[in-house]
Amino acid sequence: MSTECLKPQTGGPQSQSLSQGGQYGALASGTCLPPSTPVSWSLPRWRAYLAAAVLCYINLLNYMNWFIIPVFISCLLVSAPVFGYLGDRYNRKAILSFGILLWSGAGLSSSFISYQYSWLFFLSRGFMGTGAASYSTIAPTVLGDLFVKDQRTCALAVFYIFIPVGSGLGYVLGSTVAKLTGNWRWALRLMPCLDAMALALLILLVPDVPRGAAEKQGEVAVRAPRSSWCEDVRYLGRNWSFVFSTLGVTAIAFVTGALGFWAPKFLFEARVVHGLQLPCFQEQCHSQDSLIFGALTVATGIIGVMLGAEASRRYKKVNPRAEPLICASSLFATAPCLYLALILASRTLLASYVFLALGELLLSCNWAVVADILLSVVVPRCRGTAEALQITVAHVLGDAGSPYLTGLISSVLQAERPNSYLQHFLSLQHSFLCCAFAIVLGGGFFLLTALHLEKDQARARQPGKGTLDSKDIASRNTESQGLLSGTSTPTE
Repeated sequence: MSTECLKPQTGGPQSQSLSQGGQYGALASGTCLPPSTPVSWSLPRWRAYLAAAVLCYINLLNYMNWFIIPVFISCLLVSAPVFGYLGDRYNRKAILSFGILLWSGAGLSSSFISYQYSWLFFLSRGFMGTGAASYSTIAPTVLGDLFVKDQRTCALAVFYIFIPVGSGLGYVLGSTVAKLTGNWRWALRLMPCLDAMALALLILLVPDVPRGAAEKQGEVAVRAPRSSWCEDVRYLGRNWSFVFSTLGVTAIAFVTGALGFWAPKFLFEARVVHGLQLPCFQEQCHSQDSLIFGALTVATGIIGVMLGAEASRRYKKVNPRAEPLICASSLFATAPCLYLALILASRTLLASYVFLALGELLLSCNWAVVADILLSVVVPRCRGTAEALQITVAHVLGDAGSPYLTGLISSVLQAERPNSYLQHFLSLQHSFLCCAFAIVLGGGFFLLTALHLEKDQARARQPGKGTLDSKDIASRNTESQGLLSGTSTPTE
């Protein structure tokens, strides 16, 4: 069997860093290694925890930047598959650094754009969405390569807690800075200072972890055959745990998108029906309902992520299918809570708020658990593409269209009813019932995920399995050996 001798790398302890080809350990010393030889790689536990803390801090800034002024979701959708492809093949640390520079620079430059160049301002927000896509796609895969089992579940829980926290702080920062300075643009000028600190921490404290290092207990395959993007997509399409869990996430996104857009208006109209608020016929109505709903979303998001992760950690000890079963159970419990919150709104606001909070709490239990499912059923070298496809499908079929669909159903119902404020409220109430149906459908998808979970997890843990068939792997290994030895290999 032919081998390849590589020249030793220089640079002291830092020479252990991962190169673009994924070279570690023995390769740095010039040892001759055959293709796909496992090479030892390890990281002290305290370094892994420190790296995870930095990634969580950057995730906080990511969503703060996103929600000071919401970015264009279309730019995120277009760029996510690109970063997924790059993240599976190239230096992830460099890509993350590029993302931070992109969203920070776009945010700072947009604060100096005058109103007469509004198109340029919107373009800059689009670039911020592109930077956010790089981080949302790649950062979870880095965490997946730092930890396994319970440690990974806890790390993902902390990581996803900062989504509702960052979203809420983004709104708070934007409004607070606007009140103090009289100009909301100063919020965009403040964030780059925090982003610069995040970039320095990323460069100094986060290692470029080999793909699959955690699962292989410190060993990574060097010069393993690299599949194409189309092969990755075909592999994911045959991975039923990934397919069904992605459809379940899409159902969750559908409901959260509809609630985020219409729930404040629904609660406002409920207050009008109860005589607690004067009717408003303007496009923008000032009320406390948006603030109340936002506070509920942040609080239930934090608590829900923690509860879901802890339930998953404990239940996995007795049931290997715990994760999708927890997701399914939480969604099936969300449906009646959401239904009661809608029906009781015309009778008692307090009960409506209580059931709405319970529904959001149960929805939030899924975020970290779903990420853990993806990392456990997809081979390490394909996780960036998997994250990107899940993000894209969930947004395109979920929260990108659900606000429009809910409003469309409400308009159709209203057209057949008398023109009154009560009928406006009832039309919106009935249009929300599609969300309860979507939640039940999502629970069913997670039950289907549970049927395939163990088989797909076993496939993902097997070395050499995944995006390429065994014939493809053998063919590519034989071809590469022939090239290295300077001889040609006949094909059948």
